[in-house]
Amino acid sequence: MARRHAVIAGASGFIGRALVAELLQSGWTVTRLVRRDAAGTDEVSWDPQSGTLDAAALSGADAVINLSGASISRIPWTRSVRASIVSSRHEATTTLVTAINAAKVAPRVFLSGSAVGIYGDRGDEAVDEKSARGKGFLADVVETWERDASGARCRTVLLRTGLVLGDGGALAPLRLATSLFAGARVGTGRQWWPWISLRDHVHAIVHLIDSKLVGPVNLVGPTPARSEDVTRELARLMWRPHLFVIPAFAIGLLGAAGRELLLWSQNVSPTALEKDGFRFEHRKMPAGLRWAIWEKRR
Repeated sequence: MARRHAVIAGASGFIGRALVAELLQSGWTVTRLVRRDAAGTDEVSWDPQSGTLDAAALSGADAVINLSGASISRIPWTRSVRASIVSSRHEATTTLVTAINAAKVAPRVFLSGSAVGIYGDRGDEAVDEKSARGKGFLADVVETWERDASGARCRTVLLRTGLVLGDGGALAPLRLATSLFAGARVGTGRQWWPWISLRDHVHAIVHLIDSKLVGPVNLVGPTPARSEDVTRELARLMWRPHLFVIPAFAIGLLGAAGRELLLWSQNVSPTALEKDGFRFEHRKMPAGLRWAIWEKRR
């Protein structure tokens, strides 16, 4: 029986590395798309800026997975940072879609990165995949990102990701501040932060490869958490104090990035995943954080 084959853009990133390891351990072959000369048979060179990618590299793949995009955590969002966030996603996604549509045999599924930022600031309102888009820079970015991905001529899933709890990613600056005895409540602490453990995020992507779901899927944990619960639990797990408050006006000095990333509230539910039968390993935030903090030490 032939081994299953995945092609991954963004394989060197925080989520990409974990996904590659999971697929290889499960017996898949993985082709990494790299922006340099290929160093082995498991790599293919591509250039999203020029739209260059050999369609043959994607032909017949069981899954093409797009995790490319400049980090949104570069604060403040200067004009050049905003342009990079937008262009990196547009160029990578349209290059992949063009190659998918030109492939001799279309891939079985295209799973493309997305974000819960599309929902904007929703207060305590419960939102899921059927909810309308919100307002803000990230909502604009995600809407364009998803529209670009939706042009692929195969089943397409849009991975609307929240705060991923693991050894890196958006949790890294919170861990660093806490380790330096600067654990703090962010604003009122009442805003909802949609979270998911890295392990569940990777397993959800693998689940979606063989699912029949199409369109947006929220990759967030099933039990909502407020930001103060996250920062306080992080301090407890790291044996550090949680004594300070970063007032909203101070975060506002960082501009739209500070407001949208730290102060906006998104009570997001993984409705599509749960209805599709996905089972979370970490159903509550403390369990996900505990795994994120201690998994490398076990």
